[in-house]
Amino acid sequence: MATLEDSFLADLDDLSDNEAELDESEGEDGKDEQDIDMDMADLETLHYDDLDSVSKLQKSQRYLDIMQKVEEALGKESDGAEKGTVLEDDPEYKLIVDCNQLSVDIENEIAIVHNFIRDKYRLKFQELESLVNHPIDYARVVKKIGNETDLTLVDLEGLLPSAIIMVVSVTALTTKGSPLPEDVLQKTLEACDRALALDSARKKVLDFVESKMGSIAPNLSAIVGSAVAAKLMGTAGGLSALAKMPACNVQLLGHKRKNLAGFSSATSQTRLGYLEQTEIYQSTPPALKSRAGRILAAKSTLAARVDATRGDPSGTNGKAFREEIRKKIEKWQEPPPARQPKPLPVPDSEPKKRRGGRRLRKMKERYAVTDMRKLANRMAFGTPEESSLGDGLGEGYGMLGQAGSNRLRISSVPSKLKINPKIAKKLKERNYAGGATTSGLTSSLAFTPVQGIELCNPQQALGLGSGTQSTYFSESGTFSKLKKI
Repeated sequence: MATLEDSFLADLDDLSDNEAELDESEGEDGKDEQDIDMDMADLETLHYDDLDSVSKLQKSQRYLDIMQKVEEALGKESDGAEKGTVLEDDPEYKLIVDCNQLSVDIENEIAIVHNFIRDKYRLKFQELESLVNHPIDYARVVKKIGNETDLTLVDLEGLLPSAIIMVVSVTALTTKGSPLPEDVLQKTLEACDRALALDSARKKVLDFVESKMGSIAPNLSAIVGSAVAAKLMGTAGGLSALAKMPACNVQLLGHKRKNLAGFSSATSQTRLGYLEQTEIYQSTPPALKSRAGRILAAKSTLAARVDATRGDPSGTNGKAFREEIRKKIEKWQEPPPARQPKPLPVPDSEPKKRRGGRRLRKMKERYAVTDMRKLANRMAFGTPEESSLGDGLGEGYGMLGQAGSNRLRISSVPSKLKINPKIAKKLKERNYAGGATTSGLTSSLAFTPVQGIELCNPQQALGLGSGTQSTYFSESGTFSKLKKI
């Protein structure tokens, strides 16, 4: 077992070794910097004059071998791989994976050749690269124009849209470019031919991959189509890699970030790659495209996993997934259900139970409409009603007082309302006191048909013939005078 001193000595030895390695790496870095400087000098002397030094893909052995296999596979028909074979061991699947990688290399090579053509032809027509952005269209237009200065003599019909042809013709009249030298023109035309050859090779590779998608990935092809399935497999690196990829990443395969030139990205389209080219996505309304893209990516991932395990060579699951996506999009487009009117409750056939008893009867008597109020609320037909202020002014009395004497009559009906005992006692005392006295409005004069006006004793009508009041109208009664004591 090593002691503490031995471990310290080992650490010191390691430090010395690291210092020696650092010295050696510094020397190698100096050599690398010299090599980089020499490479930059070579690039400066090259100036992209030689096309073969820039574009090397067409002369590579890998390109030639794959293209030869593709042509042989297109010449003969294949029934696809057997059901028992593993997908990675299938030679046709390996060729498809190689074709996908080659298609990516061809696209990069076309971009390099396009830069070469643009740098050479800029001396002749500098504005053309801003008018025609597609590399293949640019190569075709450059090959068609050549060194011609009058574009009215050049027929660009079929190469570009009519509006772009008009803009190119007008711009060519004001350009400051000059005709290219003969050697530069030949190199430019040769680069155009190479770009067109690379584009035709790429189309051939994609046609081969699309033709084999029905046997390699039948379920994925049933959902997104053979062309989009081939692009998804090529970008992902094969069917197995696509099956291991989550749906959120499949949705972004093939997406290219657009240059908005400083404008807001709020109105830009959703981030979607090759799935934008599918028929389902193109036929979806704009408001539902984002949801359609997500469900397309999810179902495509499931279909790729089924194809990777060779679970359904007939493509039945893919067709079922496609039909499910279509039904969901149709369901999203349906209007919401109309609001149903709420029906009224069924009326009860039995009469409602009403509360009875003494308290309820007392309450009804207390708030009942009296006969006087009923008469006041009625009006006789053709008979004017009396009012409190006369001539129809004030509160009307209705049919009150219209029953004979033309006076307001109120029937004295004994009230059944419960009266407070204290109030009843006070009313009784008041009535008793009022019965013993005469009213102040009582007169002693009486109108008789015999004698006319006659002075009578009002006390006799009330039956008051004795007592202190009987001497008031007596014949022997005199005035008395009381003396103060």
